[in-house]
Amino acid sequence: MAKRIPGKKSLALFNEEQKYISAGSQGIGLYSKLALAKGRNAHVFDEDGNRYIDFVAGIGVGSVGHCHPHYVKAIQAQAAKITFSSFTTKVRKDFLKLLTSLLPKHLNRVQLFSGGAEAVEAAFRLAKSVTKKFEFVGFWGGFHGKTGGVLGLLGDDFKKDLGPFMPGLYSVPFAYCYRCPLKLKYPSCGIACADHMRDTVKAQSQQRIAAIIVEPVQGTAGNVIPPPEFLPAIQSIAKEFGALLISDEMQTGFGRTGLMWGFEHDGLKPDILTIGKGIGGGFPLSGVVASKELTDTKPFGNPSGSSSSYGGNPLGSAAGLAALEIILREKVVENSRTVGAALLRRLKEFENKYEFVGEVRGRGLMIGIELVKNKKTKEPMDKAAAHKIFQECLKRGLLSMAYSPRIRISPPLTIPGKVAMEGADILDEVFSKV
Repeated sequence: MAKRIPGKKSLALFNEEQKYISAGSQGIGLYSKLALAKGRNAHVFDEDGNRYIDFVAGIGVGSVGHCHPHYVKAIQAQAAKITFSSFTTKVRKDFLKLLTSLLPKHLNRVQLFSGGAEAVEAAFRLAKSVTKKFEFVGFWGGFHGKTGGVLGLLGDDFKKDLGPFMPGLYSVPFAYCYRCPLKLKYPSCGIACADHMRDTVKAQSQQRIAAIIVEPVQGTAGNVIPPPEFLPAIQSIAKEFGALLISDEMQTGFGRTGLMWGFEHDGLKPDILTIGKGIGGGFPLSGVVASKELTDTKPFGNPSGSSSSYGGNPLGSAAGLAALEIILREKVVENSRTVGAALLRRLKEFENKYEFVGEVRGRGLMIGIELVKNKKTKEPMDKAAAHKIFQECLKRGLLSMAYSPRIRISPPLTIPGKVAMEGADILDEVFSKV
């Protein structure tokens, strides 16, 4: 590693780009000031030649790692044929056929888009078309995008000063048991947060709920895993109100949690899936999945009613097909499950070893670490202290989301076990230092 991170070349490129790029870029890029030159599986290399273990994967995007040979070859081949159109292509047909083969039988129709929020807004249009209702319920800590139709459901203070929001949006407590918003204890609480949602709908809404949208594991909130009773209770409440259940699988899908889909852990039968991130292996690609019966409903099912100019373009379809082929051929979901379990066991040791580690939790390669000032009060660690951890990790060759008191670990699903443990060793060394 270079004596100075960022190195001279990275810093020069970063500073030059700042003359042209708008403020508001992703924090990890601003905090690190790195300029990346290339990547190979679970490693990235900056312009100064420094190598880093990637515990970020583009915020869960890089399901098959950096520059997998099959992925690169597929995109290169497609780029030489045709890259855009709304017409049927063999590559799109092959991609959709393979994708639907991995889904429950009732989820047999897919519409493709280019970004996560775009797909979620399309799912809302679908829910309105089907139910003829117009209200939606999300959860504190949830994240479904930053566009106008879903911004009101963003479950934290990010949305401050960005209103007004679309009417008919309601946000209720998620089962974040480590920091219970109702100040109760699991399991004696009886999953009171689910009952709270029912009461909120009755008291605050017109009870015209088109859909409830939920992440099986809340990613942006810190990879928060609800207790096993919570999501089935939410599905039951959705049925009570005649609402659809949308499982937002942007971060949990395609093996991230050790199963192909996040909803499988809790035995759910969602009406709609929103998918993205890992679906394209790094290419901007997302989608909405539902049954033929639902997607045929008008106006969603009208010609152009659910379409997108970029969605399902041949290049994106080639990326999606290649990523799925790698996931299946190389047993990537199994790797996520086994390597994730081993990594979680290693990191769980930190709970007893360090006074500032409040909780370590995870499913597959979706792991969260709570950093606190005090284990009894659970007051979060100062951001300045977290930033110090982030910088110390960088100096030792670990690219991580340790700039927050809620560290998220989401490496490529293809990461070898040895590399994952090297990353854990770096975190251990840094925690010992600070």
